[in-house]
Amino acid sequence: MSKHYRKAIETLQLDLIRLQHGLRSSGKRLLVIFEGRDAAGKGGTIKAITESLDTRGYRIAALGKPSETEATQWYFQRYVAHLPSAGEFVLFDRSWYNRAVVEPAMGFCSSTQYEAFLDAVPAFEKLLADDGIILIKYWLAVDQAEQEQRFAERADDPLKRWKLSPVDLVARQKYAEMGRLRDVMIERTHAEHAPWFVVDFNDQKRGRINLIRHLLQQVPLHEEAVPAVKLPKLKGKPKAEHVTNQALWVPDTF
Repeated sequence: MSKHYRKAIETLQLDLIRLQHGLRSSGKRLLVIFEGRDAAGKGGTIKAITESLDTRGYRIAALGKPSETEATQWYFQRYVAHLPSAGEFVLFDRSWYNRAVVEPAMGFCSSTQYEAFLDAVPAFEKLLADDGIILIKYWLAVDQAEQEQRFAERADDPLKRWKLSPVDLVARQKYAEMGRLRDVMIERTHAEHAPWFVVDFNDQKRGRINLIRHLLQQVPLHEEAVPAVKLPKLKGKPKAEHVTNQALWVPDTF
């Protein structure tokens, strides 16, 4: 599976480079939202998508808890600042949809704020689409047993424990409630110009491949070939690196 996965992901990453080149040459704007339960695989999927892309052509928006000032603003205001510019690809690792699932489940917003959000989202996203932004929304689906296994792996691994937040630990007990909130979110905010797509992420590698292939099919800009680059011959022999003695070399300890 690992060898097959690596080959498949490398092929898709070449297509993603062509997609990025197509966005840049056409000036189109692409916004992809990744939502899902904790440990579903959002971060790993975003990393797989962006691993080989030109860092100047994409941005990842992963907003934390709003500041005191942001909490008094129009709810969408802090997200608007991260929308894509011409030729840009923006990936939201969670988004304004926090107010549709996480916030109501955890008691972080009132029922009035929740209902007002669901009423406003269709109009907000229609404005984005009408302005030319390509908006695609993914829900990464994972069963509770698989989610619990991933939580256990994170708890056991010192390199991954930072991924377990206090909110994650409380949300473990709200699996069914968050599922109901997710369904309401999709039913009230799915639209032709801003569709919801669900991807099975019980197997994360399979989920990544399926999601990326689907994403490339939604944005048919990757057919344009990336121009070949021909390196001119160097003048003279290759030079060695000679740095001024004023600099300090880091010891070679590897």
